[in-house]
Amino acid sequence: MTSLAGRRAIVTGGASGIGLACAEALAGAGAHVVIADLNGAAAAEAADRVGGEAWRVDLGETAALAELSLEADILVNNAGLQHVRPIEEFEPERFSLLLRVMLEAPFLLIRAALPGMYERGWGRVINVSSVHGLRASPYKSAYVAAKHGLEGLSKVTALEGGAHGVTSNCVNPGYVRTPLVEQQVADQARVHGIPEADVVEKVMLTESAIKRLVEPAEVASLVRWLASEDARMVTGASYTMDGGWSAR
Repeated sequence: MTSLAGRRAIVTGGASGIGLACAEALAGAGAHVVIADLNGAAAAEAADRVGGEAWRVDLGETAALAELSLEADILVNNAGLQHVRPIEEFEPERFSLLLRVMLEAPFLLIRAALPGMYERGWGRVINVSSVHGLRASPYKSAYVAAKHGLEGLSKVTALEGGAHGVTSNCVNPGYVRTPLVEQQVADQARVHGIPEADVVEKVMLTESAIKRLVEPAEVASLVRWLASEDARMVTGASYTMDGGWSAR
């Protein structure tokens, strides 16, 4: 695997779950990693763990990101949240928050990082999307809308960045063993009218040919490859890691 020594990476939502696994993988390849997270204490702890630095940031406060300038060779847009409700019960402000964190904030961070990437003639934008960026599920209108939008943003970034040595791609896992997924279990049980113990098997894995959750380290391994020189001709792509869900 090509070394990432000398590269500066920013990972949003980097203090836990997929983000932390990505931070560890990129740091393991030699990158200096900035852990961007709403939880400042957890970000500092994760930064110490990978020998990087912490950036406490609220990606829901998009106005504060509008004039941001970022020095990053690798930008991993990973931060996310979930809310499970039927559309008629979905709180408008919650819908707006999900779109701000998972679509508007990635746009603003990409916008802030591209000038430096263009100047250096090298950059990697890696968007942690989801199988829900390609498929829909009931009760997840905001999440599905945000991830579908992220797919489009990633492709436009690829088309604009190609001439400047910048690639942009999405990683599309199914359900990953993270706190975000664990927090969904009660909501999924409620809207589907089933016991919590049945949610993983009867809701989360029903479309997957491989009946297990994705591990964060598996997603991180793909992120690390997309950041490498080996992936310099890969751009505008969406890489599924969903156990066969999207094959249907």
